[in-house]
Amino acid sequence: MAVQTVASTTHSVDLGPAAALSCRECGHRVPLGPVFACEECFGPLEIAYDFSGYDTEELRRRIEAGPASIWRYAPLLPVPADVAGKPNLNPGWTKLVKADNLARELGVTGGLYIKDDSGNPTHSFKDRVVAQALEAARAFGFTTLSCSSTGNLAGAVGAAAARAGFRSCVFIPHDLEQGKVVMAAIYGGELVGIEGNYDDVNRFCSELIGDPAGEGWGFVNVNLRPYYAEGSKTLAYEICEQLGWQLPDQIVVPIASGSQLTKIDKGLRELVELGLVEDRPYKIFGAQAEGCSPVSTAFKAGHDVVRPQKPNTIAKSLAIGNPADGPYVLDIARRTGGAVEDVTDEQVVDAIKLLARTEGVFAETAGGVTVGVTRKLIENGVLDPAKTTVVLNTGDGLKTLDAVAGTGLTATIRPTLDSFREAGLA
Repeated sequence: MAVQTVASTTHSVDLGPAAALSCRECGHRVPLGPVFACEECFGPLEIAYDFSGYDTEELRRRIEAGPASIWRYAPLLPVPADVAGKPNLNPGWTKLVKADNLARELGVTGGLYIKDDSGNPTHSFKDRVVAQALEAARAFGFTTLSCSSTGNLAGAVGAAAARAGFRSCVFIPHDLEQGKVVMAAIYGGELVGIEGNYDDVNRFCSELIGDPAGEGWGFVNVNLRPYYAEGSKTLAYEICEQLGWQLPDQIVVPIASGSQLTKIDKGLRELVELGLVEDRPYKIFGAQAEGCSPVSTAFKAGHDVVRPQKPNTIAKSLAIGNPADGPYVLDIARRTGGAVEDVTDEQVVDAIKLLARTEGVFAETAGGVTVGVTRKLIENGVLDPAKTTVVLNTGDGLKTLDAVAGTGLTATIRPTLDSFREAGLA
């Protein structure tokens, strides 16, 4: 097990209500620190909290009076109480778009919403998880912020590190979309391309953690992963608060590593346990691109084991062939009565255009996957169009322009009314 240590980890740290790290498999607990795998069974570690003493209505008032960012939920996150005053990008509190035009196109009558996370500082949901990891990096005394990334995370780490005064060095597959490469590089940190796919990049980072060259480095999605992952819960918190403190009936979530989906489920369950929302059934659906669909393949086959695949899809932000949380996604989809589905690259592009045409939301390819899967689930009778449904768009379409490169001018005309009429535009 790779464990990164720094001097400050021998002292107590202030991470708010976070009480310990707990193994998701065997329940073994260890003190808070930069460790991500259980020493007993090598299962994944996650944050265990002490929420005792919270009064439901007082907590609700405190949240509603908080800042318009994820820090309104600081009492439920592994962060110090004064986190909003520290230098960070303050992500979150993004729009929940009531998508009536898209609903009519898809035949949804129960209410359709797009949770549009393209409004975050670096235009993807990754700002949420990086903000969490940054606070852990501060607490443990790290000096360099790093990650393995399919693109969006690289930009989020670079920006957060720049704002907080950290050095950053991030690692990406060498063939990412150029827009994401530029956005990751612009913040002045070191950006390193690795020959291979994301899984190759991730393996390299795991090796670097165990090497002296990685001393003092906080890898947000490796040795800081338990803290990083908690950022995805804030999507669940925001959706429920924006729906008037109600659970959605159905939610469609993209799958890369699978962590986002599992933590959204965790966030929904926490709100129920705290009494902030009424307990009632909800279904969670996972969305993948056909060219990288290991979880969808396992779900349809009725398997509990997710077999790795070699990614081949335009949805590069979801192109993780060996998703760490894949088995947990299967459990959640089955427990909630949801499903995991996939769509072709052609369907992804069609869905990007559909969302833009109907709601004015330009999604990146991951958003095309969720909208495309939503349409497919409705057509197949799996998703109930009479229920309240929330679909996630996790990034901005300006990052994946290559996917819709064929889109362009309707016509080219001379600057005369006759030319305008001749083009059939009158």
